[in-house]
Amino acid sequence: MSGRDRIVRLCEAGGDARELRLRLLDELRAAIGFDAYAFLLTDPETQVGCAPIADVPVRRELPRVIRLKYLTRANRWTGIEDVALLSDLPDRTVSPLWSDLLRHHGIRDIASTVFRDRHGTWGFLDLWRRDRDFTAQEAARLADLAAPITTALRRSQAATFVVRPSHDPRPEPLVLVLSPDMEVVGQTPGTHAYLRVLVPPEHGRPPVPAGAYNVAAQLLATEAGADGHPPWARVHLADGLWLTLRAARMEGAVAVTIEESSPAERLSVFCRAHALSARETELLGLLAKGADSRSVARDMYVSEHTVQDHLKSVFAKTGTHNRRDLLARALGT
Repeated sequence: MSGRDRIVRLCEAGGDARELRLRLLDELRAAIGFDAYAFLLTDPETQVGCAPIADVPVRRELPRVIRLKYLTRANRWTGIEDVALLSDLPDRTVSPLWSDLLRHHGIRDIASTVFRDRHGTWGFLDLWRRDRDFTAQEAARLADLAAPITTALRRSQAATFVVRPSHDPRPEPLVLVLSPDMEVVGQTPGTHAYLRVLVPPEHGRPPVPAGAYNVAAQLLATEAGADGHPPWARVHLADGLWLTLRAARMEGAVAVTIEESSPAERLSVFCRAHALSARETELLGLLAKGADSRSVARDMYVSEHTVQDHLKSVFAKTGTHNRRDLLARALGT
């Protein structure tokens, strides 16, 4: 079995997004070869990164790596199709990530791949190499794998929408305050204790969700004109819990809020992750507001029979069997 066939089979098998990415990296290391990597999921709408797995030679400087990645316009995942190589640029120094940091740690080339379909952007991957440039043939192999990996990442996100047990959401968001260099300089009372439960920290590092650094870096990127997407992202934590992280400017600092995603914020990702059509998304949005079949038919200018046809398709795509289960999974209620 070829390396491509093994990767396609992994994608078809699906599973947890973290484990899937680790298995894919093992196959890519054998098929292409690299020295370091960063593999992130992204909010499908804003394209801001979250839930990364990474093995980088500058781990102690990870906040700086993230900041420079977002400030780098060249080969930015938000603007490429499939794959782009640092070595294909006429001048590699146009990449601040490389010129200001990575080249001083022996990195020679970066292969950047984006995983995007018509439903959104589901992730991006940077492979870093020290000894030689990536070849055009290796870039083509990565491009050929982009579609099956994209579908697998989207489906892994769809699988996180499970019916949650009864719970009381936090009455107010947590707030982290970061310096322009992405160091934690302040937080609201209770934030540290709560984050230690949400995000078990590595030894010697504060329990800061990587998504917090990413939304903060996106705010800095928008302020610098490097990208226009808004600085917020939704990320699945565990057991159907989705969090929304937002960055906003404070005087001389960046404030990142972390709170449970609202039903509307969940619903948007749910529809994209399950590949619902525009009409199916419209129908589910009306159901989420409490509409019955007759009201939905009126608002969508279709017959009630057509509404039932759309609903059957939604049930099939989402693996649900009734409206109650469908809405419970989509809205987190």
